[in-house]
Amino acid sequence: MRVYLDNCTFNRPFDDQTQIRIRLETEAKLYIQERIRDGALELVWSYILDYENLANPFEERRNIIQNWKARAFMDVDADLEILTKANILREIGLRNKDALHLACAIAAKCDYFVTTDDVILKRTVSFEDIRVIDPPSFIRSIFHDNR
Repeated sequence: MRVYLDNCTFNRPFDDQTQIRIRLETEAKLYIQERIRDGALELVWSYILDYENLANPFEERRNIIQNWKARAFMDVDADLEILTKANILREIGLRNKDALHLACAIAAKCDYFVTTDDVILKRTVSFEDIRVIDPPSFIRSIFHDNR
């Protein structure tokens, strides 16, 4: 199973863990990372993840996230197909970087796009190109699918 984690998902463990939603998303994200490490999931990386992560002002966070690139099954570069798809995704109300992340995941034929971003989740509810999902829902989904 191929997954794409967007930048907000990679950063979730660094957020304020006193909120239950954030703690649950963090735990689910850490579980997803375990499944990537053990080879049960294939991680897809992209140029837009590199771009956003390099802008992270916290060096330790930036380095921790960047280390996941080495575990990626695939690294997606920008091309005309991705840019065209991103333009279409902007029409449904996604921000530029979010549209690029999603376009990269679609181009890589990911099964899931995992995000903690409410705007992305709301705008892609009926999306057919890829399953857009938050980390806890992803965990529920893969356990349900494996029964």
